[in-house]
Amino acid sequence: MANLTVWDPFTEAGLDELFKGFLRPARFENKAPMQIKMDVSEDDKSYTVHAEIPGVNKEDIHVAIDGNQVSVSAEVKKETEQKEGDKLLRSERYYGSVYRSFALASEIDESLSNAKYDNGVLELKLAKRKESQARKLTIA
Repeated sequence: MANLTVWDPFTEAGLDELFKGFLRPARFENKAPMQIKMDVSEDDKSYTVHAEIPGVNKEDIHVAIDGNQVSVSAEVKKETEQKEGDKLLRSERYYGSVYRSFALASEIDESLSNAKYDNGVLELKLAKRKESQARKLTIA
């Protein structure tokens, strides 16, 4: 036969367990991977994309266009060191990649499009491809 034990949270041991760490300060660390945040606007001739990719070298950013599909990827390298005198107390490194892809309503003309990267923001000017006009043929 199994022994059953009744747990009373209001006993001294139960209260200790209930409030364990209650007054201890909370410590939050941002361990989430970096994400590319984007703003996309449109006018009659082009799309403008602003993508936030802070702390990345422009050589590590790649933009690919295929029809109306746009892909942005970047290699992220973050290193931090904390020294006290000559002793190294903490060293952290993060290497990885971020990727974002989206589709636009119109196809993009790569030859008229351009990109620039300044202060952690990638700006893409994506020219819309001119739609081919349907022609009416006259029958002779």
